[in-house]
Amino acid sequence: MEKLREVLVRIEKVNFSLAQEVQEKLDSLTKPRGSLGRLEDIVKRIVCITGNFHPKIKNKVVFVMAGDHGVAEENVSAYPQEVTLQMVYNFLKGGAGINVLARHIKTKVIVVDMGVAGKLQIANRKLQNFKDKKINYGTKNFTKGPAMTRDEAIKSLIAGIEVFEEEHRKCKIDLVAIGDMGIANTTSSSAITASICKKEVKEVIGRGTGISGERLRNKIRVIKKALRLNKPNSEDGIDVLSKVGGFEIGGMAGIILGAVSKRVPVVIDGFISSASALIAYKLEPKIKDYLFAGHLSEEKGHKVILEYLNLKPILNLNLRLGEGTGAVLAMNIIEASVKILNEMATFKEAGISEE
Repeated sequence: MEKLREVLVRIEKVNFSLAQEVQEKLDSLTKPRGSLGRLEDIVKRIVCITGNFHPKIKNKVVFVMAGDHGVAEENVSAYPQEVTLQMVYNFLKGGAGINVLARHIKTKVIVVDMGVAGKLQIANRKLQNFKDKKINYGTKNFTKGPAMTRDEAIKSLIAGIEVFEEEHRKCKIDLVAIGDMGIANTTSSSAITASICKKEVKEVIGRGTGISGERLRNKIRVIKKALRLNKPNSEDGIDVLSKVGGFEIGGMAGIILGAVSKRVPVVIDGFISSASALIAYKLEPKIKDYLFAGHLSEEKGHKVILEYLNLKPILNLNLRLGEGTGAVLAMNIIEASVKILNEMATFKEAGISEE
């Protein structure tokens, strides 16, 4: 807990007073004022977050956090629980959607075992793209009691912080994305969202991996039962995480906290990673201004979270894969906005009349 407190204390308010000076520079570039729209808004936020008027985005990292959920035994997902473990191997081999998109924009993928239900058979445990931070072999079924202990919830947050700090020490990270893997984690995220955003379960729940109508109705019943039984305190992020969360969700919240404590902007992905942002926000509301919403997913609850955090998605591509895919695509847009500020000529430099 002491480690967590130290990180929370380090988080500063974003200095938005720098935005006007950046806007003046943007207005001097060879284009009509404001003609690059949200690209201009994005780079202004990057400067305000980093305090650097000439930001560069060289080292981009997406952390894919994996963990299993005991509530999977309630038949809430279209896929069996062993898919989590199988997908971790796929990530490590470079064959998943996130690997393809990350290679496309030259982003490093780091896979983290936060609580996969099986034992990973990895010959080389010192793989550069793998971190073992397993808290437990999946959470407990939260229809029968809390998903994890409060101590485990804190450990998952600290594990996420440590993962970020370990990588940041090796190569200063300029931009972070977070992604997830965990069968039944939309059920957990729906419970977190309903609790913190104070919404009815039916307002935040979606079909996740593509479940049928009957399974969707069962999912609603399961979440309602869990919330009645566990009564998470919506103002206490650790309490919500421990009662209806997941280890990978706590890990992603830890990544957010660790990154913003170093003034590194974070791109959140879809519904699951945005649920982790809710947990981080309840621990320290200042983190909101460091976040970029990579995209708007097809999950109903995702829109609820973005409205709650007052975040506008960069992309809307009808994605619902997770893994950090939408966040990584948005990283490309963020990097482009920074290059506009740094590389575009001014009217004076180009010898072009402004009148």
